[in-house]
Amino acid sequence: MKTQEEKTCLCALGKIFGFEPKTGIALVTHLGSASEVFRIGKQGLEELLGPHSKYSNLIRKSAVYDAADELEMLARQGVGFVGWGEEDYPRLLAECPDAPLGLYIKSRTPYSQLWETGGSVSIVGTRDISSYGKEWCGRIVDALADTEERPAIVSGLALGTDICAHKAAIEAGLPTIAVMATGPDSVYPYRHRDFADIVSQTPGCALVTDYPPGTPPLPIHFLRRNRIIAGLSSATILVESKIKGGGMMTARLAFSYDRDLYALPGRVDDIRSQGCNELIHSRMAEAISSIPELIESIGMKSLKTSRNADPVIVLKSAYEGNVSPDRISQMADILTLIRRHRNITVEELAEATSLGYSRTRDLTSLLEIDGFICIDLLQRCCINMRKNR
Repeated sequence: MKTQEEKTCLCALGKIFGFEPKTGIALVTHLGSASEVFRIGKQGLEELLGPHSKYSNLIRKSAVYDAADELEMLARQGVGFVGWGEEDYPRLLAECPDAPLGLYIKSRTPYSQLWETGGSVSIVGTRDISSYGKEWCGRIVDALADTEERPAIVSGLALGTDICAHKAAIEAGLPTIAVMATGPDSVYPYRHRDFADIVSQTPGCALVTDYPPGTPPLPIHFLRRNRIIAGLSSATILVESKIKGGGMMTARLAFSYDRDLYALPGRVDDIRSQGCNELIHSRMAEAISSIPELIESIGMKSLKTSRNADPVIVLKSAYEGNVSPDRISQMADILTLIRRHRNITVEELAEATSLGYSRTRDLTSLLEIDGFICIDLLQRCCINMRKNR
């Protein structure tokens, strides 16, 4: 176990070598400890880093004192720090060539249990996630929850795919790790602050970042954050992504780390699926063709419970005895059409069922209220996988 002095020195070096952690880790490895880095003096540092290195003047005792004050302040806020080389540092992340010198963590769970209990799977993708992406994100998380391993779901707390994956994990009873692109003292986007509090207080879950307090949500911070998302997991799943984007970067990083990579295929003309299709075409990612095959490929054992029951069967069971048989039959027909034609509109359902718009609108509204379907602002309908699992 590292001493408190060593932890403090690693924290100080993490702030100094934030954008070049490889150099910082090489220095610690060469000298044998982070503490020794601050003992060899400027001349010794210049011999190792070069006479004109920008880091020589930054590595001084005052940086250690500042780090000690910072760690003490964060401890009062429930935030801890794990340095590179410590027992609680995530093993998979340590294998990455650009692993951070330390992580700030907010969790009520012992840190070692966050990484090793059942493994981790990263789920990433576009902020502009479609109903197709949301449905499959939910199905994938549900299937992972229905395994013996019950892995942690890792993502970036951003809009779209990230928050969808985190929330699906919490609802399915899986742990989730939110890797932030800010310091541990702030949450971005601000609207996710309350959910971030839920994550930090839920057993097995955690907020994680390698950025020190006061770090703002700059674009470059999101890009660098992605290496931790990929590095924490043995497998990464790309749900939806454009050709360029954070999800694609995370996927490529996972591939470079020799981790399993999977992508959800989509329509050729759908811009949100072009990134996934490209990874599949280039044979960097394995196409997700079915949930059972995905679970088997990841190397997990499915419990094969009834979590993925036919939604029509679930519907009939829910309404039997409370709603007339004719009404149940009509809702079942609507649900079947929505399953076959994702994003079918209420108007198109009315035409297909010959029930009339008013009747169809009433039935779809009831199905939405009871959680069987989701209806967007354009009146497009899709199955709610959270209800029908």
